[in-house]
Amino acid sequence: MDRELLLEIGTEELPASWLPGLTAQIGQALEAKLKEARLSIDEPVQTYSTPRRLIAHAVKIGERQSDLEELVMGPPVAAAFKDGALTPAGAGFAKKQGVADDQIERIITPKGEYLGVRKHQRGKAASEVLPGVLAGVLRAISFPKQMRWDATLDDGKGELPFGRPIRWVVYLYGGRVVPFIIGRSSAARDSRVLDISTGAHTYGHRFLTTSGRAGHAIKVQHFDDFRKRLAENFVVLERNERHDRIGRELDAEARRRGGRIARALVGQGILEEVPDLVEYPVVVSGTFADEFLKLPAEVLTTTMIHHQHFFPVNSDQGQLLPVFLAVLNMQPEQPEVIAHNMGRVLTARLRDARFFFDADREQPLAAYTDRLGTVLFHKKLGSYQEKAIRVEALARWICAEVFGRADLADHAAEAGRLCKADLATDMVRELTELQGTMGGIYACEDGRPEEVWRAIYFHYLPVGVETTAPPTTDQLGAAAITWAAVALADKLDTVTGMFAVGERPTGSRDPYGLRRAAQGIVRILVDLPELTGLDLRLTLGQLVKVAGLDDAFWTFMIDRIRFVLEQRGSDTRNVRAVTHGPAGDVSPLVARRKLETLPEFTESPDFKQLAVLFKRVKNIARNLDGAAPDLGGALIEASELALAVEVQRLQPVVSAAVLSGGGYRQAFAEAAKAGPAVAKFFDEVMVMADDLQLRDARLRLLKRLEGSILQLADVSEIVPEADKQE
Repeated sequence: MDRELLLEIGTEELPASWLPGLTAQIGQALEAKLKEARLSIDEPVQTYSTPRRLIAHAVKIGERQSDLEELVMGPPVAAAFKDGALTPAGAGFAKKQGVADDQIERIITPKGEYLGVRKHQRGKAASEVLPGVLAGVLRAISFPKQMRWDATLDDGKGELPFGRPIRWVVYLYGGRVVPFIIGRSSAARDSRVLDISTGAHTYGHRFLTTSGRAGHAIKVQHFDDFRKRLAENFVVLERNERHDRIGRELDAEARRRGGRIARALVGQGILEEVPDLVEYPVVVSGTFADEFLKLPAEVLTTTMIHHQHFFPVNSDQGQLLPVFLAVLNMQPEQPEVIAHNMGRVLTARLRDARFFFDADREQPLAAYTDRLGTVLFHKKLGSYQEKAIRVEALARWICAEVFGRADLADHAAEAGRLCKADLATDMVRELTELQGTMGGIYACEDGRPEEVWRAIYFHYLPVGVETTAPPTTDQLGAAAITWAAVALADKLDTVTGMFAVGERPTGSRDPYGLRRAAQGIVRILVDLPELTGLDLRLTLGQLVKVAGLDDAFWTFMIDRIRFVLEQRGSDTRNVRAVTHGPAGDVSPLVARRKLETLPEFTESPDFKQLAVLFKRVKNIARNLDGAAPDLGGALIEASELALAVEVQRLQPVVSAAVLSGGGYRQAFAEAAKAGPAVAKFFDEVMVMADDLQLRDARLRLLKRLEGSILQLADVSEIVPEADKQE
């Protein structure tokens, strides 16, 4: 009979940023270890988490392991028998496997005939296997940072590092405790540091209780009882419930204060983080002095959100109110006292921010550029002052030469020269999240034109690759073109410079944020018309003029282009089809426009036929150069003449689409029509004919076809690997 399995790992408080990943991991690890142990599981493992616990719940798992049928291979038959009798090698194999000679089988394999033994292993009871499953789960969970806390497992691997020290483990199968011990090292063990044994006792909220001592042990029998008892002891198990409760109470408290949550400023970040900071969320509100409203809204909200995890409140007109909301992990007896003390902490931080703001404005933003010489960008690339000089020159060139807006080049250069100046200000040293933002604010305070200060303000963006990710055209205003020039210049300087000196991302490591910078470049280029009004089909090769970049750089950049397009929902095969060829020749905007129409044709029979055969076309035409003279009267077969007509019809349509940057729908439709002609050509024509003139004409016909199709996409990429024809 199938029974329920409940696992709870109780720990010291885990960082909120870790919990989403750990919640998924514990479920995946438990499922994987149960399958390895041959214990059947009918439904996916359910997972839950709070800052102090990770929970996995399997509704039904098998009572016994499934039996194991195993084929053990031995030596080759040629080495195992001589004159019909077992050799020492054959007899040794039988003895090792504990079987009689007549139980040995001859197994035919692709490598020849071998001895083999079929062994049947009866499954063990689940209660015997589950301790090993828990050991595997504890070993399988990975953390951004691990702690050594003098814990060991009796699994032959010794020490057990973990994200935070484990305080208790609930491990129930069918309502009964599965015995398991996490040992403590001899050096650490004393009367207060004991081994951790699995049990049926969980723990409620650290500070709240309905009776007795807060945080006392609570005996549970099964998952429903577990959930109920935790709720009675002020632990909201489901994260979604905590999230929804926080949202409701924030909205209600904001209305009580005469405003609403400043969701445009807060975004989803803190709303997604706070549920992982608390087990029993309660919202309180407080106030701060009106005088601090004179500070820029960005300073106020950054101080509240990033440093205090407070929620700002707006009036109905969108103006910040001198009110903050906070989420507590307990139900206070006197919430006004808690709110007052929180207000005191916030006021101290805002006083610091006001001091920095006033001190920074005692001199213009340009005065801080000299201090950038003391701020290192990279030991091989110099200081931020040197970087600013490079960005200034590059922004001017992009604006004037690449964008064709020489009238804005001075503004772009000025913004590029000043865009890093705020790194030397007191405000940014204290609130690093405001780099770029404060530069734009200070430039505006200095009276610099909108084309300059907005370009500085937003030059670190975009960060997200979605079309809705900031900045928007409304936010950029008149600075859209200068912003694009400065943002591209800054990111190009970073990525090309780092690759030139040998710094590149490896695996999950990207200490200089090169992936984010490269994705920012791609996002600007792919959405350039919508962001700036410039319909320019720019390629990476037009922008990257740094000498000495190796293939690793171009591979990295084409991967980032593909990543952005795939993140927007495009099929991986379609993306590879429209981004073929040298990376420097790929235009992200052109790739995007092709992807807007290509999916309409990928399922049509004619287009599929063309795609399947195109790999063959490419292979045959591989060694020919691109020049294809007039084929004259060399072609004689009806099918090859028909293909020549199709190619002749296709070429102007494709050329027009490429030239205009539009019309790809018609071009793909015309390409699809060539599918049957290509199929008939390969069915009826021998390309490599004995007549050299005829062979050359047929090869050049295929080269012309290849050239036309590749201007649209390498359509062979959309075909599953198994269907491609060589």
